[in-house]
Amino acid sequence: MAQVKMQTARTTLKEPEAAAEDLLSQLGTIKPVLVTMFASRDRDPYALNRAVRARLPPGTRLVGATTAGELDNTGIHEGSVVLSALSGDLEVGLGLGTQLSVDAISAGQVAIRRACEDLGVRQQDLDPRRYVGLVIDDGFRYKKEELLLGILERSQTLVLVGGGASDDNRDPARQSALVHVDGEVATDAVLVALFRTSAPWAALRSHWYVPTGEKLTITKVDESHTRALEIDGHPAAKRYAEILGVEDVRDLEFGTPRGFAVRPTALRVGREYFIRAAWRPQEDGSILFANLLEEGTELELMKLGDMAGMTRSFFTEEMPRRVHNPQAALLFHCGGRMWYAHATNSVAELAETLKAAPTAAGMNVHFEIYSGFHINTTLTTLVFGAN
Repeated sequence: MAQVKMQTARTTLKEPEAAAEDLLSQLGTIKPVLVTMFASRDRDPYALNRAVRARLPPGTRLVGATTAGELDNTGIHEGSVVLSALSGDLEVGLGLGTQLSVDAISAGQVAIRRACEDLGVRQQDLDPRRYVGLVIDDGFRYKKEELLLGILERSQTLVLVGGGASDDNRDPARQSALVHVDGEVATDAVLVALFRTSAPWAALRSHWYVPTGEKLTITKVDESHTRALEIDGHPAAKRYAEILGVEDVRDLEFGTPRGFAVRPTALRVGREYFIRAAWRPQEDGSILFANLLEEGTELELMKLGDMAGMTRSFFTEEMPRRVHNPQAALLFHCGGRMWYAHATNSVAELAETLKAAPTAAGMNVHFEIYSGFHINTTLTTLVFGAN
């Protein structure tokens, strides 16, 4: 029988040696193939990495990131460290690409090349039935689309899932994010963990929206291709406010009770809807998006569904349908979902749904990656099972 299993541990201890000792004592004597470490930003990540790395068995690999909140089956936490230990029919190769803000395509190319070399496989030989890539980037560099071009250049059918390393500090001037790859800790970087397994697996995504059939068209963008200047031929913020029935465009900002989060936009790809929501209205009447925009792009308007109910159904219905006997789930939960859950006093209800998941560990991320797309307002997951 081929299977991948997960064991998790969590600590709130701040001193690095004490935190590492607490975490590894919870894992016991197992020798995992890979350990993931999702840690709040308000601690010394370099010392924590050294302390955890020193206590792991020889041959066990380590990846991780700073977070805007940590997830496990007991809920959504702040100020903690969550470890997962993956073992079973699993091999992993790791790669790190740096200088995202200088050349994100090259950073992606370097990360996947190193991961392939580590695993002993050529990029052009990555069979999408046996290989899957986990990607964690410095989310505050806003380079997901470019780095994905680099990762997928020679292996366009490779399935990817993940999200952006983050920070729970809401001040943009003070935010920073780091990723861990074994003994390295880096900012302005992207990591790729390339898995090879014969166990059941799937990259999945869940959001709490339903399509409406209504569409809008991005008719004019700025030179950065991140701001919509016009929607449907009208000033962007004014047009979106009309759609939502909002009088003050300042109320559009994502996370506000009547803003973009209530009726976001999505890109339809086949039968899938990938949420690519507007983010912030600007003083000049434009709208900032997190992803790149092209003039003439048609996006579908979505509407809010049952937030907790749809998330619970994802764990209890869709996940077992897509992965035989799910045993382990790595979770990349959009920080925007948390933002909106806080605004609507729904955090406790949302956190409760994690009890319905298979053994799970993850983090609140700064935007998500799914099947080569940069998306948002979504929970992306890499799930392993047993056959």
